[in-house]
Amino acid sequence: MILKAITLLMKENISIIVPVYNEAGSLPRLFEELEAVAPSLPDVEIILVDDGSTDDSWRLLSQQAARDSRFKVVRFAVNAGQTAAIQAGIDFASGDILVFLDSDLQNDPADIPKLLAKLDEGYDVVSGWRKDRKDNAIKRNFPSRVANGIISRVSGVFLHDYGCTLKAYKKNVIKNVRLYGEMHRFIPIYASWQGARVTEIPVRHHRREFGCSKYGLERVFKVILDILVVKFLSKYLTKPIYIFGGFGLVSFFISFVALVWALVLKIFYNTSLIQTPLPLFSGICFLLGCMGILMGLLAEVTTRTYFESQSQHTYFIRDTINIASRHLD
Repeated sequence: MILKAITLLMKENISIIVPVYNEAGSLPRLFEELEAVAPSLPDVEIILVDDGSTDDSWRLLSQQAARDSRFKVVRFAVNAGQTAAIQAGIDFASGDILVFLDSDLQNDPADIPKLLAKLDEGYDVVSGWRKDRKDNAIKRNFPSRVANGIISRVSGVFLHDYGCTLKAYKKNVIKNVRLYGEMHRFIPIYASWQGARVTEIPVRHHRREFGCSKYGLERVFKVILDILVVKFLSKYLTKPIYIFGGFGLVSFFISFVALVWALVLKIFYNTSLIQTPLPLFSGICFLLGCMGILMGLLAEVTTRTYFESQSQHTYFIRDTINIASRHLD
């Protein structure tokens, strides 16, 4: 199956993107493992993005690139984070298929042909699933399960392991994706917005032998905040007035109810308006309602400016028939 898939992919260029940050200890063996799998991949390039490492990583990367032209290196001036490193890899990649891989040797490069075989079944995104994960059960595995559950339920794209970097994509489904913050784990969601077929397969996972993890329990809280952004973008990017305006209308309703109740107390129970906080509460809710509506209108103007100034579309095209490419610009 794997050999058949690779044969069918002979016309496809493959870019393996590897973010690197202070992984000097693991790089020599990583190079060996990538060199071992590279001959089985047609027209492969390996893009290593040095995310502002402060150890000996840059020297090792530059030496490897000098020895083997398939290895290409991008070096950041300062540490910008894994998401920025992955975005840089996407920007510099020339392949039709993009494979993301961690540099700490916990992912196994030998699993890349398996991802490509699954991709050849008609999928656009194949995500690795560290089914037998070799990390600390409390500090890493438990927060990861919680985060994956939250992301899957909120996004509607159900994967066991969003945090696994080992993934394969057809470039056309993520070529317009722009990543910010720590959004790299949500790339399958972005791809699904464009109609991509997403699946996952179990991959091997190894214990970390070099360096230390850059993530901890605080990752769960970051994921919660990030998924709020993703949910907003998925539902309200082109119609922000719905969420801001909806909040404003709810605030107006609460303001009206509070005011009516204050008048009821005044008329039927002889309660002075200065003896109850309801008038003040009603006024605050009214102001919040006004702010919600105004923010929604401002967001609508900003959204239109974004799409029109950059010639962006609010839709994504998979295929066309007898349509000139100039109509797709």
